[in-house]
Amino acid sequence: MSNPSPTTTSQTFSTLPILALSSALSPSTKPSFLAELRDALLNVGFLYLSDTGIPEELVDNVIGECRGFFETLGVEEKRKIEMKNEKSFLGWSELDNETTAFNTDHREQLDLSTPQPLPGPMAPLYHNLLAPNQWPSESLLPSFRPVYEEYMRRMSDISMLFTGLIAEALDLPANAFEKFFDTNQQHKLKIVRYPEVDVPDLPTGASEMDRKKWEVKRQGVGPHKDSMLTSYLLQASDQPGLQAQNARGEWVDCKPIKGTLVVAIGQGMEALTNGVCASTTHRVLSPRKGEGARYSVPFFQGVSYDAQFEAMDVPEAVLKLRDEARKARKDDVEFTFVKGKWGHLGEATLMNRVKSHPDVGEKWYPELLAQIRAQQVATKV
Repeated sequence: MSNPSPTTTSQTFSTLPILALSSALSPSTKPSFLAELRDALLNVGFLYLSDTGIPEELVDNVIGECRGFFETLGVEEKRKIEMKNEKSFLGWSELDNETTAFNTDHREQLDLSTPQPLPGPMAPLYHNLLAPNQWPSESLLPSFRPVYEEYMRRMSDISMLFTGLIAEALDLPANAFEKFFDTNQQHKLKIVRYPEVDVPDLPTGASEMDRKKWEVKRQGVGPHKDSMLTSYLLQASDQPGLQAQNARGEWVDCKPIKGTLVVAIGQGMEALTNGVCASTTHRVLSPRKGEGARYSVPFFQGVSYDAQFEAMDVPEAVLKLRDEARKARKDDVEFTFVKGKWGHLGEATLMNRVKSHPDVGEKWYPELLAQIRAQQVATKV
């Protein structure tokens, strides 16, 4: 394909592009789709994906089962599948149990994965991330597991298709990323509930300190970048809250649009493409009193935990576009895949999970948790 000039100015976006996945499947519309995708990759790192081909009935069931989990099951039932029961970081996390950017995330969630065999006794420690799932009681939620297994199968296919399109948008072969995937690749999914918080409006002219305190009080999930290649968020209720940060440091609302997924480019994709694909900082603000709880279902494309993150052989013309986009990028979030720090993706991922869920770390990975806490103390000194 030709090298189009970016239509968005170096991550100073104020809205997100909307791309129809169906356009990528037609020879007549695929070139324009790839041009729009390249622009989004270089300059935004966030986009809406419409016309995905997922049946509307399945989406409705995914949303219904998400609400049913949080609204039907009591705390004691959820604790039967609590995350800290297993080494895999899969399972239920109670409200205010996870941290991002050193502050508490005001959300409750269930982490799931595509099915994986249990790791063998000689497997590296990070292979503990592979299995097993913890499912809610079939007697209480009989449709939950089949609905989410079907949704994860379909999202697995979409994520692999989309990764191939990213490669083509960068003038790489469609299979350029395949070497970073396992034959039975693990992908992950969360269902998330953000309860209301009773926080007043931020006064006009508030100081920077007051603004930060207000943001912490409304933190559904704090500023971060997704870690893998791509993620796909189904916004399962009408409340706003998801925001992406542009190069000026402004937070841009990513309001729910029916029939779409919000695609975020992960740090892994940024690392693999030598910085061409932008991994964008984003956050979720909790709904305020009277707005009702916010629900979401993010799907995270996985990569082999044994992979090493060397840069791809991206064409020089695309690297030049990257250099223009980089000039204004705002990067105030810790980058996961620092070259030379980790031998494999799995090591970095495991440390991130321990950092986010110290209760699981305390039970299963106390030595790693001690390392993290020592690093945090050293950073603050």
